[in-house]
Amino acid sequence: MTGPRLQHTSMLIPPGAQEAVRAFYGGIIGLAEKQPPQSLAHLNLVWFAAGEGEMELHFLPDPHPPDGTDQRHICLVVDDLEDYRRRLTEAGMTITSAEPIP
Repeated sequence: MTGPRLQHTSMLIPPGAQEAVRAFYGGIIGLAEKQPPQSLAHLNLVWFAAGEGEMELHFLPDPHPPDGTDQRHICLVVDDLEDYRRRLTEAGMTITSAEPIP
């Protein structure tokens, strides 16, 4: 890999809008729905494969998750994670580490 590449993006949707998201992104746009990890099943997420490789769209139906965090984000795959952490810290960003999703 020569630089960062986008792995997924997460977007908030109104609670109960999962079927509308499926109808639009799956039915009209033609993206293939993916099954989120079982450990996240309680969140009622909707995931789609979006292009070659692992590119995904994640839709989160609850804008106020139990842990109080804002789940909107993009995920980049990089060759040297520590280098990017250093760059972000030096630029004044606060890094919040998370547990890997099983």
